[in-house]
Amino acid sequence: MYSVKSTVNFRRLNLRDRQLFDLELLLVGAFAPLHGFMNQSDYESVLLNMRLENGALSPIPIVLDISNDTDFEVGEKIVLCDPYGNPIAVMEIESRYQPDKRQEAISVYGTEDTAHPGVRYLLDQMYGTYLGGTVHKLQLEARHDFKQLRYTPEELKEVFKERGWEKIVAFQTRNPMHRVHFELVKRAHEITGAPVLVHPVVGMTREGDIDYITRVRTYQVVCDSYGKDFTFLALLPLAMRMAGPREAIWHMLIRKNYGATHFIIGRDHAGPGRNSDGKPFYGPYEARDIAKRYANEVGIEIVPSAELVYLKGRGAYASLDEVGENEETEGISGTEFRRRLFSGEEIPDWFSFPESIAELRRGVQKQQRRGITIFLTGLSGSGKSTIANILATKLREVQDREVTLLDGDVIRTHLTSELGFSKAHRDLNVARVGYVASEITKHGGIAIC
Repeated sequence: MYSVKSTVNFRRLNLRDRQLFDLELLLVGAFAPLHGFMNQSDYESVLLNMRLENGALSPIPIVLDISNDTDFEVGEKIVLCDPYGNPIAVMEIESRYQPDKRQEAISVYGTEDTAHPGVRYLLDQMYGTYLGGTVHKLQLEARHDFKQLRYTPEELKEVFKERGWEKIVAFQTRNPMHRVHFELVKRAHEITGAPVLVHPVVGMTREGDIDYITRVRTYQVVCDSYGKDFTFLALLPLAMRMAGPREAIWHMLIRKNYGATHFIIGRDHAGPGRNSDGKPFYGPYEARDIAKRYANEVGIEIVPSAELVYLKGRGAYASLDEVGENEETEGISGTEFRRRLFSGEEIPDWFSFPESIAELRRGVQKQQRRGITIFLTGLSGSGKSTIANILATKLREVQDREVTLLDGDVIRTHLTSELGFSKAHRDLNVARVGYVASEITKHGGIAIC
């Protein structure tokens, strides 16, 4: 319908990470029946009853947020681009509206507590105006990592058809795959007699998660070495919301679009952790229970995953209801696992695969090389430069990382000489400094701004 050449006179919008992940899954049909960012009527209907205005089940609002002073208009066609300006899609703007973000938080996440990562992103990082409208593909964003593991829904369904697979169990994860996860996958295969689509999320997950590059390496090791006969690995570029019950339904719909007939849902599916009072945001099986209620409508069968424990005497995993009265169980908490991983201490084979741990340790070494950004704020003449210089000198004295001082006068000379002192220009100045600082930090240095 559109070509890159035909859109040269359209205005453009560079998207942020989550917007790009959402756009990609819209364009490939993973969010079907949705074919664009939600207009106001669909958005309000989704908040109220998890359905589009036409009645189709759709539990998570998929919206395109822009700043209030961006003047795109209803009826306009714009080009959606990646951060480098490469065109990805054309959007036909059908709706422009200001959401009640606190009501959105309560409807989608069940809370306004910013300890919830989805709520925090919504309230702190999303802009106050939403655009709705159909999107049309120009070209998908180029992804050069793990290309052999990336499939559109139609491509994946064609693979299943070629292999003669009529039943497929989908397994969702954002964590490394340890022995207990492999056992869950294996049991699902044995229960259903179907191969298992290991379908990890490689978009935005939860802050503090292991990076996706490292995780994918662990999935490859486990699937190739231990599950080759009954697993198929494919990546899902999804930006998770950690919305618990609503997200479980969303994950079912997405996996149905990728050709799955069954879906594994376990304890605390898509859970965000604990709230400001130290209590879980959702019940342990709240997501599974609501998913069961909608499974027939989605057209997918839920495979419940039992809570498994390791039995020392048997040298095997078992569900809690299989544990004898006097049998001794062993376990390692997530906190303890991360401590051992970062400290280099031994992690027993019964907990994870040696090859997987080796990949995780490689990833940890990368994390440990990350630097830090120190951002000083204050009025002009308040002494920021003096403090920054002293701090830079002392840091060079007591540690070995490179220290870069991004002094305001130097920045204005080399990066922002064309900017004035309007709010928009001040914001742009901060964004530029922040970008440079983030690159320094990413590569192990210390940035003082």
